[in-house]
Amino acid sequence: MSSEANLRELTVVAMSGGVDSSTVAAMLHESGAPIVGLTMQLWNQRRLPELSPGEAPRQRCCSLDDVYDARRVAEHIGIPHYVVNFERRFEETVVRPFVQDYLAGRTPIPCALCNNHVKFDQLLVTARQIGASRIATGHYARIERNAHTGRYNLLRASDLSKDQSYFLFGLTQEQLAHASFPLGNLSKQAVREMARRARLPVAEKPESQEICFVPSGNYTNFIDAYRRETSERGRADKEDSERSRADKDDSEGKRAEEEDREQGPAAEKDCDESGELVSTSGQVVGMHSGIQNFTVGQRRGLGIAAPRPLYVLQIDADARRVTVGEEKELWRDSLEARDVNWIAWPGLDEPLEATVKIRYRHEPAPARLEPAGAATVRVRFHAPQRAITPGQAAVFYRGDEVLGGGWIR
Repeated sequence: MSSEANLRELTVVAMSGGVDSSTVAAMLHESGAPIVGLTMQLWNQRRLPELSPGEAPRQRCCSLDDVYDARRVAEHIGIPHYVVNFERRFEETVVRPFVQDYLAGRTPIPCALCNNHVKFDQLLVTARQIGASRIATGHYARIERNAHTGRYNLLRASDLSKDQSYFLFGLTQEQLAHASFPLGNLSKQAVREMARRARLPVAEKPESQEICFVPSGNYTNFIDAYRRETSERGRADKEDSERSRADKDDSEGKRAEEEDREQGPAAEKDCDESGELVSTSGQVVGMHSGIQNFTVGQRRGLGIAAPRPLYVLQIDADARRVTVGEEKELWRDSLEARDVNWIAWPGLDEPLEATVKIRYRHEPAPARLEPAGAATVRVRFHAPQRAITPGQAAVFYRGDEVLGGGWIR
């Protein structure tokens, strides 16, 4: 397809209200491409007010201030702008799994889930509904079409200090085919300068530092408040349902109430979430109030005194047991990744040498990838790696190319 044809295609710019996506909008508009700015309303910032009483929300993405900033930028450069409400989808595919993962002893990555299920899924559906063929975002990564395989390759950004390819490992070929990352070859400093030259209202805006739905970055407080709210909402819905049934058929309603009374105590969730802190030998060294308070590699907040620093080594959700030990015991040389998404090719048929990142700020480490079942890969590192954490992503690289990735078991 010619570049002239590309310029005529309507592109949706996912405008978060930050400097990166705002600069993308300005760049594309200046190039003459027809664009529409869409801002996603993902989370009601007024929910769970007890988490930040009397305080203005700190710098988080997707806040009401961000929506306002995105609209200001759109007006400044002269493009249409709309807000789309994806709150239900976001809660179902990002927030709820976030809470469930922590309660299962895993450490989730909500930004990756948001990319997979909202930004490059639901937003693409909305873009097509308004006649757009592409989505442009402010991610620091690159996409190239492989002339030999016909597949779309995902590459690390030129500025490795800002590279976000780790969070994009779950994108499908369909999503990559309709995505654009105009900042992939730029540094953050260059983007700031472009924003200043365009006189964008957000040119000096600081970067967001927190997860959009977690005030003050306190995960455990959020989980407790969310579960409490969900439980109260569930009880209210049940009471409404029971009243409705009673009004419709009094006799059936009475029978249902009797059944609920019989099943109630057994169906109630055990509120005692305490458990044991144990050493690698199985010795009990302390107690805890809930496994959601811990992540592998954690040192602070264990609540126990020891002659040497102790770290979280393992979390057993079923037994509500947290194993702790010395730093040297954190190092492992293998892992299994589930639900693997391959980008460079459809699947892995034989062992492969690659480098692997096990967290966002982790330097890719040489490893051997081995097929281990449907959408499962066993990773054997050439040298042990510190704090391999269930729930995080293992992303496979060949140089700058993202081969694929999956979730650490």
